[in-house]
Amino acid sequence: MAGTAVFDPLGDQVGRVRDAVATLRPGRQPQRVVGLVVEVPGRRRVFVPMTRVTSIDSGQVITTGLVNMRRFEQRPTETLVVGDLLDRTVTLTSDGTTVTIEDVAMEPSRARDWRLTRAYVRRGRPGRLRRRGEAFIVDIEQLADLAGSEQWQGAANLLAAFEQLKPADLAERVQSLPPRRRLEVASALDDERLADVLEELPEEVQVEILSELPGARAADVLEAMQPDDAADLLSELTTEQAEELLELMEPGEAADVRRLLAYADDTAGGLMTPEPVVLGPDAAIAEALALVRRTELSPALAAAVFVCRPPLETPTGRYLGMAHIQHMLREPPHRAIGTVIDAEVQPLPTHSRLEEVARHLAAYNLVSIPITDEVGRLVGAVTVDDVLDHLLPEHWREADDDLHDQDSADAR
Repeated sequence: MAGTAVFDPLGDQVGRVRDAVATLRPGRQPQRVVGLVVEVPGRRRVFVPMTRVTSIDSGQVITTGLVNMRRFEQRPTETLVVGDLLDRTVTLTSDGTTVTIEDVAMEPSRARDWRLTRAYVRRGRPGRLRRRGEAFIVDIEQLADLAGSEQWQGAANLLAAFEQLKPADLAERVQSLPPRRRLEVASALDDERLADVLEELPEEVQVEILSELPGARAADVLEAMQPDDAADLLSELTTEQAEELLELMEPGEAADVRRLLAYADDTAGGLMTPEPVVLGPDAAIAEALALVRRTELSPALAAAVFVCRPPLETPTGRYLGMAHIQHMLREPPHRAIGTVIDAEVQPLPTHSRLEEVARHLAAYNLVSIPITDEVGRLVGAVTVDDVLDHLLPEHWREADDDLHDQDSADAR
């Protein structure tokens, strides 16, 4: 059901199912499903009681159309089927063997409420380096300690359900999980994916996750992050913790981060990334276009190439100017990039304040701006997304609720 569209009686889509909420009780008592977690426009997750669900068919859920837009908050007595049950390790009451839950089924009862009825399980614990065990279906009553298992829980099936999510959306899901479950999910992500997710999380959650990872793994994840984001995260740790992780990082990666840590957070030096696209003036436009096609580049960094004298690693030789991708697309591919430099855009020094950087971006309609040192060498670039992160309120990721609540109040 995860991802299934939810419609009102008129056929208008309300949102998509992201999870189901169950109340699990010990023994052989029925395990009731009390509602669905539905994502509505604005990425808000709301609770829809099963009493408001009129039908569940293949590919669609029909509701009465009455949806409370208050943000869903999980209660201590509630269990998220996707978030909490998938990959949970439990015991079969029939023979005492250990199984891992890979899926569950829910069905309506004669009393017209919904209950968890069966589970698709696999023998053995998740994450072990061995052939996957036998998989089979059992009645939900055959699983012992379903309501109170405190064992370490895997996350493979949970992440499979969220595989297509963008990092910002997956970060929102991770943030909504209990702390212990957040760490389990973070441990199951590969370094690149976890780095992308960490960059979208609030600082306190970033610190919580990074502090619980083994030192070598934490260093690998920091290396996979953008240097400016890694520096922001390390600045939230104690000096001893930050230095320990820097020592575990590759020297080249650590050097970039150390340079950024030397600047205040609200200055151009603290905001910049030290890895913009840099070429010499004699390079062909075709080479520049090939470089900005790299998938690991953000759209803001891919919008311009910075032209400098050698060396071309930051800090570079003398900074000459920037070439915008739109201008390059209008010119012959063999033409030298030094001939299409935008001479009007002046670089900013590393000590420029956040407000000055924002004004510069707005004045020149830019998405990135060059930052130079006192002798005119390019040391990095500030992108508009980094400026917005610092200009918006501290908890801007949760601000959707306030906006929607205000809109609802205005409508009433």
